[in-house]
Amino acid sequence: MNNEHNTGKFKELLDKLQQESWQLELLISGFAIFGLISAITPIEAKLNEAIVFEKASYFRYAFQFALLSCYILIINLVIHVILRGLWIGAIGLRYVSSEIDYTELNYHKRFTNYLEKKVGSFDGYIARLENYCSILFAVTFLTLFYFITAFCLFAIFLFLGYFFVEAGIFPKEVGVIIFVLFLLVYLVAILIIFIDFITQGFLKKKEWTSFLYMPIYKIFSYLTLSFLYRPLVYNFLDNKFGRRIAFILVPLYAFIFYFSTFDNVRSNYFYKGAETSKHYSKKYRYLSSLTKEDYVWTAVIQSKIIDEPYVHLFVPFKEKIDDYIFERNPDIKPQKDIRGYESTVNLFTTPKSRKRKIKALKKKDSIQSIYLKTFNNNYKLKIDSINLPSKFIVTSIKNQLGFETVLPLQNTPEGKHLLRIDRIIVNKKDNKETLEKVVEIPFWYYKPNYKLD
Repeated sequence: MNNEHNTGKFKELLDKLQQESWQLELLISGFAIFGLISAITPIEAKLNEAIVFEKASYFRYAFQFALLSCYILIINLVIHVILRGLWIGAIGLRYVSSEIDYTELNYHKRFTNYLEKKVGSFDGYIARLENYCSILFAVTFLTLFYFITAFCLFAIFLFLGYFFVEAGIFPKEVGVIIFVLFLLVYLVAILIIFIDFITQGFLKKKEWTSFLYMPIYKIFSYLTLSFLYRPLVYNFLDNKFGRRIAFILVPLYAFIFYFSTFDNVRSNYFYKGAETSKHYSKKYRYLSSLTKEDYVWTAVIQSKIIDEPYVHLFVPFKEKIDDYIFERNPDIKPQKDIRGYESTVNLFTTPKSRKRKIKALKKKDSIQSIYLKTFNNNYKLKIDSINLPSKFIVTSIKNQLGFETVLPLQNTPEGKHLLRIDRIIVNKKDNKETLEKVVEIPFWYYKPNYKLD
């Protein structure tokens, strides 16, 4: 079984599959493009969810990686389908017109010699297209593996930071020192690997460099999962055209990324990415403008144009709000921070553990009142120049946990107004309290056309 790939039958099978692989390439490319385009929307939704809900930031990086991979694969596969379509068209034209007959064109000898040299035979053109298509199809998935490698390197960096600094296994100062030492060694090793990558294996060719590079190569081949696609890489590098493609991959994608950052600037003073203020309004600050897929980011009111005698304000909960509250009121800071992921399944429930849980819940209920009082004292609300009392309670809107309050508008004149939310922050150096702007939301108020009983 181990030597089956050396048999003549197996080689004949591979030769046959190689000649007919274009059909599989087109089929896979078509399904892949459709699947990748369909996957972009849910991935973007998960990315926004990870940002809004402040789930472990590692998930955010995973979704960003997945989104970038989708775009790269779509670009490669679309180019492949276009080239393969051109190849099929060329074969169809060859059936009708066969080779290029330069004498039939009746050009001057100067042009005929030039075209024969530069354009060549039609069969040679078809052969080149075939090579481009086959290599590009393989490069597409090789690129994906390169992205996986880069993501693995980044994930290891995050893991080291969490393990030494955030996990609490070491004292913070000691953990930072150990992390920095590990990071220096890690970055030097990555730099060495990158040099070998862009030089297409230079460090593997010399006696002393290969001796020093071998341990790093073996370790990182497992850390980055490169052992899974290594045969594909070396089959590229032993081919002249493959080496050229591999060499231009990094600058090509760097150019594509840079080109994607271009935007049309239409004004010297206003831009569409500005935050809401007295000069700007955005749909994501108004609940009536949000779709089912949209999330509330910083704060939201019911509508841009209000014809009700109140403003309904919602502030979504974020983990950093806990940190602000604990700074303002350290007495309610728990001894053990339970934020994060945990299973809802408890396999070791006993009557004693249930009593402890009930007792903890009662204690939590009493602390919630103190928490809300601190939250209301910490947030300052103002419509135009009029300060309003902060009387938030906890609620859930659009499946988001948060705080809501209702602000009266009976005595507010009709027209444009600005709701401003400020937050008190404590400067850790001098322990002084300062006001920090959270958000400004413009709205228009017009008195309702009905009378309240």
